Amino acid sequence: MTTQVLILCTHNSARSVLAEGMLNQLAARLGADVKAHSAGSAPSGRINPFALEALVNAGIDTGAMRSKSWDEFVADGAPPLDIVITVCDSAAAEACPVFFGTRGQPVKVHWGYPDPSNAEGGDEGKRRAFELTRQAIGYRMLQLLLALPVAGGDRTSLQAALAEIGRS
Repeated sequence: MTTQVLILCTHNSARSVLAEGMLNQLAARLGADVKAHSAGSAPSGRINPFALEALVNAGIDTGAMRSKSWDEFVADGAPPLDIVITVCDSAAAEACPVFFGTRGQPVKVHWGYPDPSNAEGGDEGKRRAFELTRQAIGYRMLQLLLALPVAGGDRTSLQAALAEIGRS
C-alpha cells in the first residue's frame, strides 16, 4: 500500500512544492512506495519560478506541478493520506480541514523552513535561498523520512519520529 504524504504551505508556491518534488524523486530513486502531494490553504495559483528552477536543476520533472488548494484532498476520490507535513509557520497555525487516511486520521507534523522568496540579494540571493531550502528538504526527506518504516508501523512511534525530524 502506497504511503500518501501531503505537504502544506499557505500559498503552495515554494516550500511545499520543493518538498513534493524532492520526496517523489527520492522515493522513486530508492524504490520506496511513497507518493507526495502538496497544497495550500490559500494557493497562489502559480509556482514560484525560483522553486521550479531549483527543481529542474536537480533533475526533477515539474511539468505536472501546480499550485492547488488543500480542499482537493478532502474531496471525494482524494488519496487517503497517511502523513500531513506543514512546512511554513502560517500553515502550521491554521486550522486544517479534516483529512482522512487509510488508518484513520493521518499523522500530522510541522517541519518549518524560512521562506526563500523573502531572501535578500536580488535574484541571485533568492536562487541561492531556494537551492539551500531544496537541499535541506531533500536531507529530511531522504536521510530521515524515507529511512523510517512509514507503512504499516505504529502511528505513535511514527508521530514521534516525524516530530523529532522536525526538530533536527
